[in-house]
Amino acid sequence: MLSYRHSFHAGNFADVIKHIVIIEILEHLINKDNAFDYIDTHAGAGLYNLRSEHAEKLQEYRKGVARLKPEDWPELDRYFEILKQYNTSAELTCYPGSPLLAMHFLRAKDKAWLFEMHSTDAGLLKKNTAGDKRVRVMQDDGYKGLLSLLPPASRRGLILVDPSYELKTDYVDVFETISKAYKKFSTGIYAIWYPVVERKRIDQLEKKLKTSGIKKIQRYELARTADAPGRGMTAAGMIVINPPWMLMDKMSSLLPRLLAVLGEDKTAFFKADALVGE
Repeated sequence: MLSYRHSFHAGNFADVIKHIVIIEILEHLINKDNAFDYIDTHAGAGLYNLRSEHAEKLQEYRKGVARLKPEDWPELDRYFEILKQYNTSAELTCYPGSPLLAMHFLRAKDKAWLFEMHSTDAGLLKKNTAGDKRVRVMQDDGYKGLLSLLPPASRRGLILVDPSYELKTDYVDVFETISKAYKKFSTGIYAIWYPVVERKRIDQLEKKLKTSGIKKIQRYELARTADAPGRGMTAAGMIVINPPWMLMDKMSSLLPRLLAVLGEDKTAFFKADALVGE
């Protein structure tokens, strides 16, 4: 039985990093006329009310997206442009998840495949994407669903893998799924989100990826404070396979500035590096 609900965490610092990376990749994909597929293995509800009981309970968005003023971030204009479409006033009351962000980049020829196991969130996701013929929502196992779709007919695509890691098996499942997916679709762009709660688990995942034979792997991480067992999620990041050529330059420039705004103390840090080269 799955209990994780992203509605408690929407708009937090981890979402900011994840969605900036996703937008950069999607902007790269639409630069070419060829169609592409967007596959989201753990799509969530798609849209979150930041004034809901869930969001207000932890108020994580106040230490995330709410700290960023659009006028200070011209290089993130597309991110704020999308946020604005879901907020009728200057006050931030709604936050779009990855599926709705992706839908802003889909053209008529592109497709989105959204998987969500939680029955309530799957229902909300269907409602939030209703009427869009480019999108298919499935209440199903995203790991198995992903493998069933590869390689996509378009031969181009972004695969987002971002489980909650509430289940410890997710760390193993992520690696095994990516390994199998890469063998079926080695030219796809894979974006793996991860939280740092226990650093050793992330170290193990990165080690497996480094020795997997997969090439072109980059890592982007923001830590609000130093690693500290028992303090919950202190950092979060994205591992990107087959990244767009400009992604490293963009994130290397952004992360120090984001750290200054989103970091909690002097022990905060960021990472922008290549785990595996060409």
